[in-house]
Amino acid sequence: MAIRRVGLVVHLGRPASRDVARTVHDWCDAHDIPCADIDVWAKDHQRLSGRAEAEAAGNPDLVVTLGGDGTFLRGARIALKSGASVLGVDLGKVGFLTEVEACDVGEALEAVHHGRATVEERMTLTMRASRALEIPERMEALLRYGRGPALPPPQVRPESTEGEGWGLALDVFALNDVVVEKLARDHQVSVGVYLAGRLLAFYSADAVAVTTPTGSTAYSFAAGGPVLSPHMDAVVFTPIAPHMTFDRSVVAGPDEPVALRVLPHSGQAAVSVDGQLRGVLDPGDWIGVFRAPRRARLIRLRPTDFYGRLRDRFRLTDAPATATDGQPAPFFWPDAPIPPDLAHLRLSPPPMPR
Repeated sequence: MAIRRVGLVVHLGRPASRDVARTVHDWCDAHDIPCADIDVWAKDHQRLSGRAEAEAAGNPDLVVTLGGDGTFLRGARIALKSGASVLGVDLGKVGFLTEVEACDVGEALEAVHHGRATVEERMTLTMRASRALEIPERMEALLRYGRGPALPPPQVRPESTEGEGWGLALDVFALNDVVVEKLARDHQVSVGVYLAGRLLAFYSADAVAVTTPTGSTAYSFAAGGPVLSPHMDAVVFTPIAPHMTFDRSVVAGPDEPVALRVLPHSGQAAVSVDGQLRGVLDPGDWIGVFRAPRRARLIRLRPTDFYGRLRDRFRLTDAPATATDGQPAPFFWPDAPIPPDLAHLRLSPPPMPR
């Protein structure tokens, strides 16, 4: 893809990000490509929706993020609204989404501009709700913990069917997860969980999360959820610190929606999308979470080694009992050509020589 306009999302809390931002601006100037800084933190003024941020930046076709996975998610929120691709420059600590080292950003932009990069598509989630989401003014400062203004609640999409039982369609996309969580420390959230329209169970928990395969290594993983390949489509439901015997995740098909209804005696609950507070639910309110028709477009310069990154990022160690077996040989990567019956398989890149 030839780059026409760049939007730049910078984590200013990381000193190295300023230097990399100058590199991106210099590259854009040299190629006569407009580059707009996008301030998604906005601590001193009202924050904008993803669509408004994209329009303010001139609807870029490439969003470059400088930071960790949190910064990447902020950039993806904007890119999803304009159909842009996202290039993540890794300045974080546990990055699964970011792709490029800071020293390689110029080379990466050249690769994207001249069509040498690959676009990897990821499943996203969207929502319907029994009513439009809102954040009570008296709650916002408390819920944000002094981190600045919250994002505005999601707007209602035109295809809503209010009054017909299917709720309001919300203009929101999640690359990682949608979470419903308790507001008070001493009061768990109680929700009815429905999969594919059928009641699974009533839960009393700190929170319940609905995640994509991409988000399976985030909040859901911390709560004991499964790790899913980001190359598949699925919807994962994970209860977080539930007060019940059945505390397992459920992996549903990509076309099976997950609905969460706040029970009458639960009290209010917060709704977060990719870690950002987007609304508060009252008892009786519900949201439905399901696969979105729009997919996130992640720029990749080389085949993704997800399982190698999983091993490295979580510092996985082998069982002590296997120490005497020495270094294992790579599996499925002999020097010979790949046999015809394996040619259709997705294989991780061969291990780099040590």
